[in-house]
Amino acid sequence: MAHIVIVGSGLGGMTMAFEMRENARPTDRITVVSNNPKFHFVPSNPWVAVNWRKREEIELDAAPLLERKKIGFIGVGVRRVHPERKQLELDDGATVDYDFLILSTGPKLAFDEIEGTGPQGHTQSICHVDHAVQAERAWQEFVADPGPIVVGAVQGASCFGPAYEFAMIMETDLRRRKIRDRVPMTFVTSEPYIGHLGLGGVGDSKGLMESIFRSKHIKWICNARVMRVEAGQMFVTEHDEDGKPKKEHVLPFKYSMLLPAFKGIDAVFGVEGLTNPRGFVSIDAFQRNPKYPEIYGIGVCVAIPPVEVTPIPTGTPKTGYMIESMVTATAKNIRAVLDGREPDKKATWNAVCLADFGDTGAAFVALPQIPPRNVNWFGEGKWVHLAKVGFEKYFMHKLKHGTSETVYERIVMEALGILKLKGK
Repeated sequence: MAHIVIVGSGLGGMTMAFEMRENARPTDRITVVSNNPKFHFVPSNPWVAVNWRKREEIELDAAPLLERKKIGFIGVGVRRVHPERKQLELDDGATVDYDFLILSTGPKLAFDEIEGTGPQGHTQSICHVDHAVQAERAWQEFVADPGPIVVGAVQGASCFGPAYEFAMIMETDLRRRKIRDRVPMTFVTSEPYIGHLGLGGVGDSKGLMESIFRSKHIKWICNARVMRVEAGQMFVTEHDEDGKPKKEHVLPFKYSMLLPAFKGIDAVFGVEGLTNPRGFVSIDAFQRNPKYPEIYGIGVCVAIPPVEVTPIPTGTPKTGYMIESMVTATAKNIRAVLDGREPDKKATWNAVCLADFGDTGAAFVALPQIPPRNVNWFGEGKWVHLAKVGFEKYFMHKLKHGTSETVYERIVMEALGILKLKGK
């Protein structure tokens, strides 16, 4: 009997637990360890931040879902991973031994790297449902007395899609309230151009996103380094294509949301051989850590190099489609080791994303995510909005029933294929 421990109860951790249960032997024990008793559907956070969703609509109690599949749950955070003795040290002082460890922790949000950013500073966040709830309270105050908005992603950020989503969702909500004319909007990003997305662009993402921003009267500043944020104003240095300072901006705002850079969580940060200097888990082609082969990493917490060098640092996004591919490969590879075989399954490093814009949306497919690509497509339309809403409902339904089905592959590919062909 082997004890397989999964750290994290997010999208990756929950799907990992269900798929591992199906692939493991009946006698193997599986335990999920998390500092949060709830599962949250993170892609819906932008909707929560403008009160289009309530928190309780996008969260589920993790323990009952797991227990139905005979998966254990420990609702205590991990203070430190001790790979040399195959043990987790928990926040309450307890320890958990493992034979295999799967890290699906998500990131640490590096608000501390830029003065004044984050929910404890002067900007909002949609990275966590707690932040989205706080952002919604600030939004209600804002719409009662509107003014300028600054939205975007700081230097070192690797997840740009939600920044575009939230900019457009706010713009839609303002139009519905008939106060859009009172709100100048500026998009600030470390990307070298609008629509880069940390992927070197996908299809005509640059042209399409610039056109959308122009039509919605959203200004933008690219190659931007946010220097600091004070109450009501943001200090931004714009750089040229060689990375040299080009122009200093002082941007006034009454509401701002900036996506931060990510780091590895404290429990693994600095563990020699386990993580890179930013604290992301180092993995080989089979999701294993090279130094500690009994440790696997999936999702946002794993180390992936940038797609290309940019004047201001940008990271590489890890989409839900990619994460589920990591889950499947990891489950099959651990079963191979349990059976005395070498791992041979590799995740498909493809980027597929649906971004809701409130009443329309944009979708992209990059197969593989690093150019040159076999598929390089970006499109927009109301059908993307409908697909995103349907995807949320379908994923929550499947999670309630404890499935390991790769819903991203099913829903996204159907959305991009069937719905597009029907012209929706």
